[in-house]
Amino acid sequence: MNAALLAANALVLLTFIAHTFWGDKEYKIIEPVDGSTDHREKRTMGRGAFHIVSADFLLAFIGLTLINFTEHVKEKSLILTLLSAYFFAYGLAFLLTLIISKKFKNSFFKLGQWLLLFAIAGLIYWGRE
Repeated sequence: MNAALLAANALVLLTFIAHTFWGDKEYKIIEPVDGSTDHREKRTMGRGAFHIVSADFLLAFIGLTLINFTEHVKEKSLILTLLSAYFFAYGLAFLLTLIISKKFKNSFFKLGQWLLLFAIAGLIYWGRE
């Protein structure tokens, strides 16, 4: 078994759980209280996009699990390279969002998801055979 890929698999599962359940609970903070349909529509659209990312994490977890624990996947190296690039792109997008957004104290560490995404990308990349 490959320790880097097992670590990535575990991190992606934990990320899926945290994102889906605790992240959604935090997202509730911005729910409009004024009854404005326009704000409610925008928040619902954002929440839907938020959970598209949850689905991405779930599918990545399933893919890594198949690679780690079965022989069903034949092109492991190619798929792992693509998954690594995928998580790297997610991390880069998050980091760029922080760079172009209004700053607040310790923003790069309070919203350190980009570090997690880069770590997952690196573990997957180094875990390729």
